[in-house]
Amino acid sequence: MQQNSGEGPISNPSSLVLPQMAAWFRTVLFVCCILESSVESTLVQRNRYTNSFSLARSTRSRVQQLLKKYKEQELGNLDFDGRSQQLTDLPLLSTDFDSWLQLSDWDRLHAAFLDMQAYWNILERKRVELEKEEKAHSWLRKTRISLPQRFKHIQLDLRDLMNQVSSQMRFTRRSWMRPTPAAVHLNSERSPRADWDSRVEGYVALRDLDLYLTKLARDFLLLASKRHS
Repeated sequence: MQQNSGEGPISNPSSLVLPQMAAWFRTVLFVCCILESSVESTLVQRNRYTNSFSLARSTRSRVQQLLKKYKEQELGNLDFDGRSQQLTDLPLLSTDFDSWLQLSDWDRLHAAFLDMQAYWNILERKRVELEKEEKAHSWLRKTRISLPQRFKHIQLDLRDLMNQVSSQMRFTRRSWMRPTPAAVHLNSERSPRADWDSRVEGYVALRDLDLYLTKLARDFLLLASKRHS
């Protein structure tokens, strides 16, 4: 059997090392791109939750101002205190702290969306009622601050918050489809007693919305804190 004399051409080691290094470099670059994209996505989400937190706080400030004007103009008493008054179609404000902490991001966002929709609906009903009252008594527009316009501004803030929450829900679960809002039903005729009850309902809605927006801001703050890098 003839042995190799050792005088044949010797393969260049770099011809084997360079392709391996190129493949390794491509892998590292791919991983870095994924990590950078993940960090960027996390920062975007955190900024969105921070913006929602700020909007919830500013909306609450406007609600407090409107509540003061509402008590003055609709109830005739800045010191009106209807703590015992409740509305069954508004979200519950009491929350178990441990259960609140354990909510998933999706459940937290979904609950916030439905709660804000409930508040938007009752504000819409009260806004339309106030507009009818102004039209029936044109002198009110000359002597009072326009409450329907104030209601509308808060509704626009709530709509912006709902849009932001819906966007985060789609990010969390791609299959999420925003539901079509149900029509808001109005009472066409009311007795004097029912008229007073309706005014008190407007007060309760604003009072509870003030408290709810504090809870909502806390939700956004918690969601943002989970995304600190």
